[in-house]
Amino acid sequence: MKCKKLYAAMMAMMIGVGCWLNASPSEAMTRAELAAIKAPKSGSLQYWSKNSVAKEKLVSYVKDVTNKESKNFIPVADRIAVFDMDGTICCETAPWYFEWMLYLERARYDENYIPTPEARAYAEMIEDGIRRTKVFPPNVDVEEMEAEDAAFAGMTPAQFEVFVRKFMDKPVEGLTNLKWGEALYLPMVEVVKYLQANNFTVYIVTGSDRPAIRILSCEVLGLAPAQVIGSDPKMLAINQGDQDGQHYVYRKDDYLVRGQLIEKMLKMNKVSAIAREIGQQPVLAFGNSGGDTSMLNYTMYGNKYKSMSFMVLCDDLERELGNTKKAESCKELADSYGWTPISMRDDFKTIYGDNVVRADKQ
Repeated sequence: MKCKKLYAAMMAMMIGVGCWLNASPSEAMTRAELAAIKAPKSGSLQYWSKNSVAKEKLVSYVKDVTNKESKNFIPVADRIAVFDMDGTICCETAPWYFEWMLYLERARYDENYIPTPEARAYAEMIEDGIRRTKVFPPNVDVEEMEAEDAAFAGMTPAQFEVFVRKFMDKPVEGLTNLKWGEALYLPMVEVVKYLQANNFTVYIVTGSDRPAIRILSCEVLGLAPAQVIGSDPKMLAINQGDQDGQHYVYRKDDYLVRGQLIEKMLKMNKVSAIAREIGQQPVLAFGNSGGDTSMLNYTMYGNKYKSMSFMVLCDDLERELGNTKKAESCKELADSYGWTPISMRDDFKTIYGDNVVRADKQ
């Protein structure tokens, strides 16, 4: 009897091992696992390369400004750090920005949405630019945002959240084992957690749709909704119609729906929003493109505290869908303005985890 039990146990173990050996590659970190990432106050960052100059500069800075004995000490209330989102914390290359792909999901592939012929033609043009030509009209950032808000107009915040979360379960294109809701750079998530461990208040300042980025980022990065600043759609009462908000009174049978774009949060508009919504000059800033120039410079210029700005370079062509031309241009900007460059290729020990690879390199 004992032999039979032992044999059965051994067979079960062998079957289990066989299943493990034949299992498909594991997925990227889940959102719960991303949210659980810890970063010690000391700055021992596990997702960064051992000899990363950018990491060492950041850790040295934080140790200095959090040391009460240092002349550069910054009180907790003034430890403000601002981050761009797309390309700085989350993927923007598989194949394009999160919110643009969200817009295409609505305008091109949502059976519940019937666009006008003009709206359909515009969405087709955007998709062709993303997937084929990489060419867009000069004012496309604002125009796309207006088209996006028109596509989602009339949705309640709850309906919009359902749509966004469903999209977040879709795989990104060109990278394996990765969904949109998980496509965050592990080293940058770790930086956010590291700064929070050292009593910095972190804000996202993005050109993307603020409600969408709140859904994507808040629970993973441990942020309150007010810590996300972005491009806002008007929020209207369902019975408001064309009435001005100064004169309309919210009714018992009202509820909120999305409307048209208020302002695209790019370039100098990011600085204006920081001053308006935070009311304090940041001491740390992280971006990834020329559109972040004003925010990075505002953080460094005329600051009463020691401050630093960082530029993430999309220069990894092996583990990510990088862009050498853009990376070189951003490196030139960093050098000219005195920002610290972060090389995704050299400074990141991993980007999404070892089970996420370029589909064309499998």
